[in-house]
Amino acid sequence: MPALYYAAPLFTAAERSWNAANAVRLRAALPGWTLLVPQEFCAPYDPLPGQRPDFAMIFRACVEHLERADAVLAVIDGADPDSGTCWEAGFAYARGRPVVALRTDWRPGEDNGANAMLTRSSRAVVRDLDAAIAALAALP
Repeated sequence: MPALYYAAPLFTAAERSWNAANAVRLRAALPGWTLLVPQEFCAPYDPLPGQRPDFAMIFRACVEHLERADAVLAVIDGADPDSGTCWEAGFAYARGRPVVALRTDWRPGEDNGANAMLTRSSRAVVRDLDAAIAALAALP
């Protein structure tokens, strides 16, 4: 069963809620895939109020899951996409794994609204989750 790594910012309540909703849709639309979502598998390393996260464990967990991934869906919204997401997309690209970039942000930019290094290293840059699902389903 192929594995899909969902790379996206996950620091605000809005980001986490949107990611969780996307994960539900992705699992329903791609039943043959295992979905790897950092906010799920890193939850044990989240801090309690007033404490710092275990950054070393978060990093190791993300790298281990990226190593298992056959493809990456990278959310590249924002005037400057999330640095962790950019790193994860670059890691996947360097390993020869396909990256599909999801950019729902309408702001203009360098290349399809985002940095050319992100868009040019992606197999597809799509504007909504339905298009992302179609691009992922079409991967060999």
